[in-house]
Amino acid sequence: MSGKHVHLIGVCGTAMASLAGMLRARGYRVTGSDTAAYPPMCDQLRAMEIAILEPYSAGNLEPRPDLVVVGNAISRGNVELERVLDERIPMTSMAAMIHDEFLQGRESLVVCGTHGKTTTTSMLAWIYEVASNSDAKWKPSFLIGGVAENFGTSFHVQAGTRPFILEGDEYDTAFFDKGPKFLHYFPDAAILTHVEFDHADIYVDLAAVKTAFKRMVNLIPQRGRLVAFDGSENVTECCAKAFCKVERYGFNEHSHWRVTEMRQEGSSTSWTLLREGAEFARLKLPMAGEHNALNATAAAALAAGQGVPVAAIVEALATFKSVKRRLEVRAEVAGVTVIDDFAHHPTAIRETLRALRAAYQGRRLWAVLEPRSNTLRRNVFERELVESLAMADEVVLAQVFKSEAIPVNERLEPERVVRALKMQGVPAVLCADADAIVAEMSPRVKSGDVVAILSNGGFGGIYEKLPTALRAAE
Repeated sequence: MSGKHVHLIGVCGTAMASLAGMLRARGYRVTGSDTAAYPPMCDQLRAMEIAILEPYSAGNLEPRPDLVVVGNAISRGNVELERVLDERIPMTSMAAMIHDEFLQGRESLVVCGTHGKTTTTSMLAWIYEVASNSDAKWKPSFLIGGVAENFGTSFHVQAGTRPFILEGDEYDTAFFDKGPKFLHYFPDAAILTHVEFDHADIYVDLAAVKTAFKRMVNLIPQRGRLVAFDGSENVTECCAKAFCKVERYGFNEHSHWRVTEMRQEGSSTSWTLLREGAEFARLKLPMAGEHNALNATAAAALAAGQGVPVAAIVEALATFKSVKRRLEVRAEVAGVTVIDDFAHHPTAIRETLRALRAAYQGRRLWAVLEPRSNTLRRNVFERELVESLAMADEVVLAQVFKSEAIPVNERLEPERVVRALKMQGVPAVLCADADAIVAEMSPRVKSGDVVAILSNGGFGGIYEKLPTALRAAE
């Protein structure tokens, strides 16, 4: 189909924008549409000279494309989707397109789990990239659910049959395919980081989440390998019936890959990694947080098992630059450090705040949260959310994003969260929106404060508005 016209509905989603670039690199004519262009993916699309048509309109399908890729956020009623169905324009999903167009004949290495997928996938891709400096056979193709700062992009496609490293998302594939995306990727080897209840809009309960991961594990061939976290009973259950070799990683004495002698110094973490009880390597990562050390261990373990040299693994982790929107420092103004993190779940919030505590010891820590993910917008994890936010010195909470879309009996009540935090002695306030938050915080933040902005969306432009207000107040 090279040279044909492919249109992507919902192109500003991280994976959809990446697919647009991959198709463009393959020689397709690519167009895309979305309700509104937002960073960081709109910046990547514009850099690739892929026009973003906004808002959605039936006219965006003129001239008629040869194929339409429907993003998983698109549902019936979308004017472009309705025209696709009415005119029977050929359509597919993002995950199916990736499998059919890019994975045939390649070694598929898939990173899965409730938490840590994006960072771990980025680490694994960078390990392979560093290894390729000595041997071109390691040169990877990759697809990451965020912009990896070492590459400055979320994707890269190599010619030939070299490894393809993918972030395997457990979220549903499309309105016509409600199974998780990772079932399309048929891994030759995989990482399983964590398994928790998440995506409350599509999974009924934890059992349903575990079923999805069990199905992913069941796709790995006998010759393959699964690197799985050993600190989770849910992970243990999900990999119990694997037909492939399973290597566990973590802090346990009998872990195949064991983290020992871990030390955190500011924004750096170092540890000794044991492989079956013997020293494998002494690793250093320029990132804070126990969770990041575990992510790096998983990436190192999978790479080593595939034959990547130890020296390349050590060098890659020591030079890893993280991922945009993962503990990303967005501004330093008047002694205030503003950090952006893609918070989507109470566990992720807890680990983010814990990492910031280690990196910025002795400094006042603000947690500014927009309940935006389909899990955080619901009350299923209200107690856990309070426990996670209580790790901050000050909490500012926004109203639930598009709360009207959540049934009242399922909806998170931010007022209850604020009250619960205050009862624990944690100063907390609820604000209507980003502008109200900026007005609330600007006169209160002081030099030395660290502000963690937690959202998996645009959050009303607060990432720019707060630093601007702080500069004006200098």
